[in-house]
Amino acid sequence: VFSKGRVSVEDVSVTGFMSLYMISAFVAILFLRDSAAGAYTYLLIFIGAWVTDSFAYFTGFLFGKHKLIPEISPKKTVEGSIGGILFCGGAFVLYGIAISHFVETADRMNLALLFCYGIIVSVVSQIGDLSLSAVKRHYGIKDFGKIFPGHGGILDRFDSILAVSLVLFVLNEFASIFR
Repeated sequence: VFSKGRVSVEDVSVTGFMSLYMISAFVAILFLRDSAAGAYTYLLIFIGAWVTDSFAYFTGFLFGKHKLIPEISPKKTVEGSIGGILFCGGAFVLYGIAISHFVETADRMNLALLFCYGIIVSVVSQIGDLSLSAVKRHYGIKDFGKIFPGHGGILDRFDSILAVSLVLFVLNEFASIFR
């Protein structure tokens, strides 16, 4: 209102949406942690994002030939994306098997559902990463901050986790894996 002509409606809208998105995502982590079996479920947020990022990188490095969306992220490949998805599904199943040895109520755990959650989480993780990369490209910036030079800033460490936390929270509300 007081800066007419200096700040566009688009910038205010993006800032408002990003603020709401980040706050909602971090709150989803807390709610997921406090849910039934939350001590085990909320870790899937981090496992999903980190396994997807790591194995998409390694799979893309070894087998990548086809660019995914070069205008937004020039180094990401279709092969890397598929590798991240498959390894994330596998990591969820391995995590579920490990948890079933420590949690007595996990006997009824559905490993097929856990694999499907892994696939969904991996796709969402990649979409979250690409979405914030698109925002950076739109505004012509390389990094969201200067604390981690060359790594995109602190927000780049959380872009996948933010998207995953919201989706995993919703999925957990419909069908919890560890009940």
